Amino acid sequence: MDRKFVTLKNLMIGQDKCIGLKFFADKVVQALVNNLPGVKWSEEFSMNYILNTPSNLDLVFTTFRGVAWIDCNHFYARSNFGKELQPVDIKTLQKRKPVPGKELCPEAYLQKLQLKRYAESTIKTYVSCFETFMNHYSDRNVQDLNENDIRQYLQKLIREGASHSYINQAINAIKFYYEIVLEMPNRFYAVERPRAEEKLPEVLAKGEVLKIINNTNNIKHRCIVSLLYSAGLRRGEVLNLRMDDIDSKRMVIKVRSGKGNKDRYTILSEKILYDLRKYFLEWRPNEYLFEGPKGEKYSAESIVKIVKEASKRAGIRKRVTPHMLRHSFATHLLESGTDLRYIQVLLGHKSTKTTEIYTHVATNIFFKIKNPLD
Repeated sequence: MDRKFVTLKNLMIGQDKCIGLKFFADKVVQALVNNLPGVKWSEEFSMNYILNTPSNLDLVFTTFRGVAWIDCNHFYARSNFGKELQPVDIKTLQKRKPVPGKELCPEAYLQKLQLKRYAESTIKTYVSCFETFMNHYSDRNVQDLNENDIRQYLQKLIREGASHSYINQAINAIKFYYEIVLEMPNRFYAVERPRAEEKLPEVLAKGEVLKIINNTNNIKHRCIVSLLYSAGLRRGEVLNLRMDDIDSKRMVIKVRSGKGNKDRYTILSEKILYDLRKYFLEWRPNEYLFEGPKGEKYSAESIVKIVKEASKRAGIRKRVTPHMLRHSFATHLLESGTDLRYIQVLLGHKSTKTTEIYTHVATNIFFKIKNPLD
């Protein structure tokens, strides 16, 4: 006998939260669905549905027990609670003064972001994207919007030339409200995402990197730029470094709560260790390895400015970013013969597919190819 499946979906019908019941045509399953209390058919979603109540949900499992497999992958949220080590302060966002004619993000949205312990940069992005979405539909209640409204908004972003990255961030911010705040996981499962752009990373030559390092203002700036390159660190990972993360005995650096809230180790350069010791004696940081004038964590904007100004003094014409130094670290390792799997570990990539992008920019393979003109 063929296995029968019923997939549960979160639907909003009018003002009511509902359980969508999606399944392949089957007389037995359809007969059982028809017997559910208050079951109706939605032309918009092309499926049967009943009100989303605890008793109805229990009844669904009871009704199909032994008859069909209930697929809940699109119904229950997958929690990533507790992966961020440090709680994020949202008071700054909560204390913002209202702007006439513009709505601010709901308090429940901010609290849920804090509860989920999202990174500070992610919180700012989500809030900005969701407020832009809300104010686009300022004449309507955001809870009443549906898939078509979201598609129309995304089409507007495309017409305005928004990047693929921004559109994906907007989708994530919108889905967070409906699926996490309103507790309707995968409600907008049918909203299409833009196709990913296959752009190659911008990479510097080794000589250019050394020029940038040598054109920094002081030992502190020199250490920051050197760590971005020699350890393949992201900007936020440099900001989170503490003194005890530098392990001079094992010659490694512990990276705490990197992307995806994962810890990892990366390599420590002997040259950087020498500079770090000089830096520590001169600056005497307390909590973080790099701190601002008042002992607070160094700012992300400062790192961008350091890299930009050092690149300008070095005579590098291309626009250099902190992340470009990370790309250069990975590419130069690959060009020197380092195994791709080791580079994946150092960068903290979840999949080798992410790391494989550097095979397209590494130039060592080109030297082995005879040019037909020659």
